[in-house]
Amino acid sequence: TDDAGRDILARVLQGGRISLMVGVISTLVSLIIGVSYGATAGYLGGRIDNFMMRLVDIIYSIPYILIVIVLLSVFGGPNTPSWIQSLSGAFGGGQGLSQIFLLFFALGLVSWLTMARVVRGQILSLKNQEFVMAARATGVSTPAIIFRHLVPNALGPVIVYATLTIPSVMLSEAFLSFLGIGVQAPYASWGSLAADGIKNISVYPWQLIFPGVTMALTLFSLNFLGDGLRDALDPQTRKF
Repeated sequence: TDDAGRDILARVLQGGRISLMVGVISTLVSLIIGVSYGATAGYLGGRIDNFMMRLVDIIYSIPYILIVIVLLSVFGGPNTPSWIQSLSGAFGGGQGLSQIFLLFFALGLVSWLTMARVVRGQILSLKNQEFVMAARATGVSTPAIIFRHLVPNALGPVIVYATLTIPSVMLSEAFLSFLGIGVQAPYASWGSLAADGIKNISVYPWQLIFPGVTMALTLFSLNFLGDGLRDALDPQTRKF
């Protein structure tokens, strides 16, 4: 148990739901933005590509964890946007749940930069292939070529990188919760549980060991999941 007599196993299981939710949903947000941005830049090329990627370089120069802290500080608490409050209210939550939804979007909005670069590199290597030329010759529109022909053939590296983004986002959330600006009570994540456990590590080490080991095993498992998904979904390596 912890200081208040609460069961550690139950809290770790409850905190796992929040940590996994933050990791998966924030990664989905970064996937939507990064794949669309990178695929568009790679296919259009020229000055548009140069402008879009220089914008990515400028954003890259700012420490992304600092951007997340600023977003949480500015839009957290009573300043939370009304649409996030409405979304959390639809799920029956209060201010604590609003902070979690804000985490989803804050982490997702700053973790798409590398995804955009990965997708752009794949699109550059694919856009002069025969199937793309055939699509152009038959009058297929540019958005259809990008999202129906090019993006599916770039799924392998995207999926592998997405499985690496999930643990990265989860570690960022744990760091923010450890600092006290992430998941707020009455909700808990593995990061906030570790923050509580570090206070009593010399006397009650299990308060830190169990959430820490659980997070480590989860992040380790995601690497194997990425390899399996790559083999199953990549159209270039799929076996019929």
